[in-house]
Amino acid sequence: MPNLRLRQKTNLSSFRRIAIGTWRTSYNPAVYGALALRAERVLAYVDEIRRRTGKRLTLSHLMAKAVAMTLHEMPDANAILRRNRIYLREDIGVFFQVALEDDKTGEIDLSGATLFDAHEKSMVEIVDEFEAKVGAVRKREDKNLEGSRNLFKKIPFRLLNAALDLLGWLSFELNLDLRWAGVPRDPFGSAMVTNIGSLGLEEAFVPLVPYSRVPLLLALGAVKEEAVVEGGEVKVGKVIRAFATFDHRVLDGMHAARMSRTLKRIFEDPERELGPLPPEAPPA
Repeated sequence: MPNLRLRQKTNLSSFRRIAIGTWRTSYNPAVYGALALRAERVLAYVDEIRRRTGKRLTLSHLMAKAVAMTLHEMPDANAILRRNRIYLREDIGVFFQVALEDDKTGEIDLSGATLFDAHEKSMVEIVDEFEAKVGAVRKREDKNLEGSRNLFKKIPFRLLNAALDLLGWLSFELNLDLRWAGVPRDPFGSAMVTNIGSLGLEEAFVPLVPYSRVPLLLALGAVKEEAVVEGGEVKVGKVIRAFATFDHRVLDGMHAARMSRTLKRIFEDPERELGPLPPEAPPA
């Protein structure tokens, strides 16, 4: 079984070919952009699902489905660059960073969990799967992930760059399934999302991670009250900003514009786009 299920995209535009030839991994093809989203309806949707189910639904869970829906509607963005060719993924994976604390040193470490095909799942299913995966990561029960972490702790500093390059080459250029070596299959998915708002941050851009081959990263800021215009009048509204970093060799402004329209549509009517509210829980 290969590491990823892929099919090569063959109808590349002249710009896409020039972009691929312009940048290499050692250079920086990153493009940055920010999108302001009205948050009142999404927050109300989250609160109502939490009330009805008792589940700890968060904006991170909601973004798992929203990003997966966005990639499903824009399949050209669900892609990976290998050997200077763009390959379209057949699976949609959304990777979320998870903060861990080292048991021995107390140092903060970052790990992650990936949800696949969240656009086909209900919000309750996403919460349950997300919590199970994050719980396994924090309890050090993910054997493949722990194997990778322990492996890199043993690699000398002078060999770290070469080791990451080799891992990326084997996993993505050769498309090998390396679970036998303790490397999770498709560990980073199609896009990475980090909720910087949970850390109290309102704005931040995150860098591309070359060895992950992920061309799209989103940082979700904190919800804050801002002056907004409604019907020609200035009012106070709740706004959340998504900060995107994307690989210009794979994506461009057209992709970003279409994906931003999808996200805005989802935030404007979450119940219609993300699924109806679950039934009221019976009284205890």
